Amino acid sequence: MEYYLALILNSPLSEITDWAIKVGYVALFGIIFSETGLMLGFFLPGDSLLVTAGLFAARGELDIQILIPLLMVAAITGNTTGYTIGRRAGRPLFDRPQSRLFRRDHLLKTQAFYEKYGGVTIILAQFMPFARTFAPIVAGVAEMPYKRFATFNITGAILWIGSMLLIGYFLGRTIPGIEKHIEYVIAIVVFASILPMLIKYAQHRLKARRAAAGISHE
Repeated sequence: MEYYLALILNSPLSEITDWAIKVGYVALFGIIFSETGLMLGFFLPGDSLLVTAGLFAARGELDIQILIPLLMVAAITGNTTGYTIGRRAGRPLFDRPQSRLFRRDHLLKTQAFYEKYGGVTIILAQFMPFARTFAPIVAGVAEMPYKRFATFNITGAILWIGSMLLIGYFLGRTIPGIEKHIEYVIAIVVFASILPMLIKYAQHRLKARRAAAGISHE
């Protein structure tokens, strides 16, 4: 466990989090906007950043009454930017080659998720790393009506930003000295963020094994 905590603490994402908290509101807005609007989600620490910002707000170093509306606006405008990119780029976007700055595999997985769950994907994806970056783009490519997208977008942003900030704020107000163990908080947040993907992967593997077993019996 200590090994994985060390990886989290020493990772570039942790450095980004520390830097953003020190710089303040402008950096926080920029990171949340970029994660949801500029296809940079796999570089940026959205969930852990929000919880950490909530912890700092509980200590009085940031104002929770500013953070909540500011970062909700960042998420909403970021998602809208992603939707616009998808709407204008269209299907050719799916043919772009994979690179460090463009994860085509994540885009295709998000598309499959969207085809299964429809518009509610915009809300669910807010709580799923990588998917939150590409879900608005997929909605744009699919030409979801903007009013419908805006409803899901605003709802998802309110739920995601509000819950993550308030979790950090609540922990900071109720557990004295928790900021001294921020690595454990971040580890829990990271695990909770990837848990849906782990469950989905396990279900996929189980389904594949059952299918293989059925073929072998035949």
